[in-house]
Amino acid sequence: MKSIVALADCNSFYASCERAMRPDLDGRPIVVLSNNDTMVVAASAEAKAMGIDLGVPLFKIQPLIKKHGIAVFSSNYTLYADLSERVMETMARFVMHYEVYSIDEAFLSLSEFADLDLTHYGKTIREAVKREVGIPVSVGIAGTKTLSKVATKVAKKLTDGVYDIRGNEKAILEKFPVEDIWGIGWQYTKLLHRWGVSTALDFTHLPERWVQKHMTVDGLRTQMELKGIPCLPLQEIRPTRKQMVVS
Repeated sequence: MKSIVALADCNSFYASCERAMRPDLDGRPIVVLSNNDTMVVAASAEAKAMGIDLGVPLFKIQPLIKKHGIAVFSSNYTLYADLSERVMETMARFVMHYEVYSIDEAFLSLSEFADLDLTHYGKTIREAVKREVGIPVSVGIAGTKTLSKVATKVAKKLTDGVYDIRGNEKAILEKFPVEDIWGIGWQYTKLLHRWGVSTALDFTHLPERWVQKHMTVDGLRTQMELKGIPCLPLQEIRPTRKQMVVS
């Protein structure tokens, strides 16, 4: 069975959780603060568009808060954990295998549904999460986990929030910055830049021996995944039969 995997990534998760509890904040910029309320740890798309970066001290954005009526929240990790669980339970109904990767991300196996229109299926999953939990999700579909990470970054820029990269990998990778590849940290980024590698496509063209020598077997796995060769299986969680639904 050919590998098809989707990454479902909640958009601006902490801010979206606060908005889910306060529908009146729809369209209004939101920031979430650290435990001691000193810096921004999450920001809605509207707040990011104003230039508010994660990690910025609260006092530096006070003028923006007053000018634009930005809603400010202290972190509520109990709420975030609860809504995360509900998001995962909702998505699990649509697949046979999935992996919870973080509080706001999950890999979903779509291999069993290869005959379906998977872009439409991704939209169905996305709409269910939004309708039932109130959290917006972006879905990237690909042949490997690493490519699904790339696809999700594209999906986040689309109105419908779903992107299937299959068949268009080269066009996307040639514009995708090497530093944004999942698993490529700043040290490897500096190394790759020194060797003239600036895009994900450049990285796929490096000799495999060079990659393994300088970036270990983990770097080689990343390169293989970008070439469409699955090397990172799902750490599977199988939903019960009662959880499954296919529409």
